[in-house]
Amino acid sequence: MPLADILAAIRTGFSQFRIQDLLDILIISYLIFKLIQFTTNTRASQVVKGVVVLLFLFIISNLLDLITVRYLLNSFLVSGIVVAVVLFQPEIRRALERIGRFRFTITQRETPSFEIVNQILLAVENMSRRKVGALIVLERNTKLGDYVQTGTVIDAEISDALIENIFEPKTPLHDGAMIVREDRIYAAACVLPLFDDPNIARELGTRHRAALGISTVSDSITIVVSEETGTISYAHDGRLTRHVDHDSLEELLNSHFNPPQDKTFKLNGKKQEDGSTEGKEELKRNGKRHGKKHSKNR
Repeated sequence: MPLADILAAIRTGFSQFRIQDLLDILIISYLIFKLIQFTTNTRASQVVKGVVVLLFLFIISNLLDLITVRYLLNSFLVSGIVVAVVLFQPEIRRALERIGRFRFTITQRETPSFEIVNQILLAVENMSRRKVGALIVLERNTKLGDYVQTGTVIDAEISDALIENIFEPKTPLHDGAMIVREDRIYAAACVLPLFDDPNIARELGTRHRAALGISTVSDSITIVVSEETGTISYAHDGRLTRHVDHDSLEELLNSHFNPPQDKTFKLNGKKQEDGSTEGKEELKRNGKRHGKKHSKNR
C-alpha cells in the first residue's frame, strides 16, 4: 500500500475523530485499569489470566482457520458473561460497593525499613513478655486481598503502640490476624484458613494452625505469639519455626523489609514443623535446647 494512501487514511481518521470518541477511549481505559487493579490483589487474577489465554487461543484459531477449536472456544466465550458472574460474584459485589468512593494516590510516604523493623520487633517482644496472643501476616508476592475482605481495613503506619493495641485482649480487633502490606498495617481481625493436617502437634492452637494455613496458600511470613506461653514463632511455606529469639526475629524482619543483596535469611531452617511425625520430633528436640538456653540466661 503506497505511503500516500496510508497518510490519507490517517488524515481521514483524524478528521472524523470526535471529542466523544476521546471520552469513550478514556472511560474504557479507566475501567480496564480498575479491573486489573482490583483483581491484582486477589486469587481472581488467576481466572482473569485464564480468560486472556482463551481469548488469545481464539484469535490464533481464527488466523489458522482451526474450525473445531474455534467453535469450542466461541461456544465457551459466548456464555462467558454468565460464567464471569458466577465466578466473580463476591468481587463484582465489592466492586459495585466501591463505586464512587475510590481515591487516587499520587505519592506515598515511605517509612524507613529499620524503623518498621524496630516497631514490629518491640511490639512482638512486649506481647511475648505479657503473653498476649498475636498473629501478624507479612504479605509478599502473593496478594492476600481475599483475606483482607474478612477483616477491617486500617491502612495505617506501623507502630508498636498500634500493634499492641490491636491485639490487646477484649478489644474489637484482637481476635484474628493483622496483615502488613508493604510498609503499612493494612487490615486487622482477618480470618485465615486453618491448617487441617491431622498429624500436626496437639499443643498447637488456632493461631499456629492459621499461620500454617495461610503459609500453604501464599508465600507470606506469619509471626505468631502464643497466648499460653508467650513463645514467638513464624510460619512460612507450610512449615512452623518455634522459639524464635531476638536476633532471629530481627534478621527475619530485615530480610522481609530490607532484603540484603549478598545473603538471605534461611526461612527453611532446622527448627521447623510441617505437621509430620518427623517434624514433631525435631520440634521437641529444639524446644528442649531452647529451654536449656533460657534457663542458663536466667
